[in-house]
Amino acid sequence: MTPPSKARVVIIGGGVVGCSVAYHLTKKGWTDVVLLERKQLTSGTTWHAAGLIAQLRATENMTRLAKYSQELYGNLEAETEVATGFRRCGSITVALTEERKEEIFRQASMARAFGVQVEEITPDEVKSRYGHLNTDGVVAGVYLPLDGQGDPANIALALAKGARMGGAKVMERVKVTGLQKSGRRVTGVEWQSAAGNGTIECDHVVNCGGMWGHELGRMAGVNVPLHACEHFYIVTDSVPGLTHLPVLRVPDECAYYKEDAGKILLGAFEPNAKPWGMNGISDDFEFDQLPEDFDHFEPILEAAVNRLPLLAETGIHTFFNGPESFTPDDAYHLGLSPEMDNVWVAAGFNSIGIQSAGGAGMALSEWMDTGEKPFDLGDVDISRMQPFQGNRHYLFERSKETLGLLYADHFPYRQKATARGVRRTPLHEHLKAQGAVFGELAGWERANWFADEGQEREYRYTWKRQNWFDNAAREHLAVREDVGIYDMSSFGKIRVEGPDAEAFLNYVGGGDYSVPDGKIVYTQLLNDRGGIEADVTVTRLSETAYLVVTPAATRLADETWLRRHVGDHRVVITDVTAGEAVLAVMGPKSRELLQKVSPNDFSNIVNPFGTAREIEIGMGLARAHRVTYVGELGWEIYVSSDMAAHVFETLHEAGKELNAKLCGMHMMDSCRIEKGFRHFGHDITCEDHVLEAGLGFAVKRDKPSFIGRDAVLRKREAGLEKRLVQFRLTDAEPLLYHAEPILRDGNVVGFLSSGNYGHTLGGAVGLGYVPCPGESVEQLLSSSYEIEVAGVRVKADASLKPLYDPKSERVKV
Repeated sequence: MTPPSKARVVIIGGGVVGCSVAYHLTKKGWTDVVLLERKQLTSGTTWHAAGLIAQLRATENMTRLAKYSQELYGNLEAETEVATGFRRCGSITVALTEERKEEIFRQASMARAFGVQVEEITPDEVKSRYGHLNTDGVVAGVYLPLDGQGDPANIALALAKGARMGGAKVMERVKVTGLQKSGRRVTGVEWQSAAGNGTIECDHVVNCGGMWGHELGRMAGVNVPLHACEHFYIVTDSVPGLTHLPVLRVPDECAYYKEDAGKILLGAFEPNAKPWGMNGISDDFEFDQLPEDFDHFEPILEAAVNRLPLLAETGIHTFFNGPESFTPDDAYHLGLSPEMDNVWVAAGFNSIGIQSAGGAGMALSEWMDTGEKPFDLGDVDISRMQPFQGNRHYLFERSKETLGLLYADHFPYRQKATARGVRRTPLHEHLKAQGAVFGELAGWERANWFADEGQEREYRYTWKRQNWFDNAAREHLAVREDVGIYDMSSFGKIRVEGPDAEAFLNYVGGGDYSVPDGKIVYTQLLNDRGGIEADVTVTRLSETAYLVVTPAATRLADETWLRRHVGDHRVVITDVTAGEAVLAVMGPKSRELLQKVSPNDFSNIVNPFGTAREIEIGMGLARAHRVTYVGELGWEIYVSSDMAAHVFETLHEAGKELNAKLCGMHMMDSCRIEKGFRHFGHDITCEDHVLEAGLGFAVKRDKPSFIGRDAVLRKREAGLEKRLVQFRLTDAEPLLYHAEPILRDGNVVGFLSSGNYGHTLGGAVGLGYVPCPGESVEQLLSSSYEIEVAGVRVKADASLKPLYDPKSERVKV
């Protein structure tokens, strides 16, 4: 069969993900769907997947997608008459250390908040469910009864058949050789097969190329950062009398075990992975295996023989080594590419493609069909990837680590160890010399905390108080009581300028940008549902120019959102992040410090809160923005990169007389949560309504027309279904991170969207949404609240107003 000359969408790649996208698009009524597979369906990585299908993921929406996959695979066989091998066998994860025990118990608490059945079990209970296991050293386990497993290849083939039943053309041995482009759109897909070659005109392209996804992306002018690594497992000979067993994970030994047809499959996610395919993938690759490397696998096997003694008595039937693709952050890529307006991506599934494919295909098809994300997909949205992350050397170095991180301890604040130092602010070396300990976000090296003299300059991870806890506490108190200085240069800076800049921003944002020069507007960019697509500050620089400041991680996504809504407005949008450094000077003595180094007037009369003005500082020039993310009097000093070092030296030297302290990002987060300031991506997302997030004050609904206005008016009329509430634990010892369940009068009603320690408030603080349809504020706050931490319920105070400085008197002093 020859490919058609036209199609509504061409899906490139016939693994389980491509087949799922095709299947779900036909369910949406898309009949003009073409899937092209270079060789045979499943012949890349799907065919050799282990087929583990778990429910619980790290966030609510990723869990939602995984649960959907399970339900889909359970029903797919009846629909298509293709056996998927899906069965709910359950799964057990065991901990061999107290740290891992806390991790899996925290995950169990999170599972309850997400509606996943889960049970914490003792070593004896582990043994009763998995009799072959040597429980020496096992301290605890977690059992998920509804987890399952399936036949990866047949799941893909069932999806492909379902797609064909819906009218899709699924075509094998058709290789994509090129993409024709016009501006920001792909207009045609060039193909080649034994029957000849041709071009398919199309409205959309979906890159489901798996480990070929990176190169396919380059063909489309799209950044798809991923790299293949070798992935090892063995399959034993048949074990007499072996009955159905749950999937077993022993992450402390980097191993998982799956019973299949009377055999045991032992797989590994070893700490130091082996990248593969650095020189490209052979055109002949099809159902290929990679060379054995028993020496590499031997430490895993040695521990496994001790953990599962039957392995010592059973022969090895298969030693398998096959490639799988991994991304820089171990999250897959999904969504509309930032660089093109009709190129979609579903690739880089980090060994969880089978359990993710059903949900990913559903979510992407919904997005393609309606033009809007069905819910928050920020964890996997392709727009989170920075352009430099497509660099081949970077991907090679990072992939050595990411495979192993799947089973490493998932400690809070854990930093990647590989591919570091790519993006540095102009102040990096100055901060390093003063004891900065850096973390990485979006490639940026950011000072997270400052070590004392003689203290080791590295993280010591634990679920309890980490080695920097007291350092961050001192930085926190410096900002509250004296003055702190910290580097915010990594935050995104986007210039919007042109004759229609004011009108454009008034259309795309919820705030009022018809303000005088120098006025700063805290604002959100909303979608048509009133959800928050971006949380930014907008400073009017002149009649025709504004500066939009965004979180570092979402700069590209926010810029893309702006560009996609320009329409006929005469504006130019430019990323100027690297052009200016930003030094935050925050605390009760911040005005005094600035007056020591600048002749300008920083009084409330001349420079009130929410305004920016040009200043002299030291021997340089800068722009002082009077805003704060820590809840104190303070300024963000914007200075061109060439003068940044001088300004830092000037402030640092002058600050010594005022007990000024260099501070890091951990301080900023603990201060902001005390003040109840929202964190985009956690507390506020595209599916959180701006009014329910408590940010209605930032929306000027009297404007005649802006994106989301109707949704804001409807919600205001109908009333709130939920509210974002701030909590403080009454016990000063437990720590909060995120996703801990919220209990209202003894019942789980939600989970924390973010958490940190409130050093001024004297306990851990969290934010989280509580359902309250038709309730008054008094009714909401009259209840008794608890937060579940690793299975233990801890009493909490609840408030809708900031627990710290509720009237913002310290900010405006």
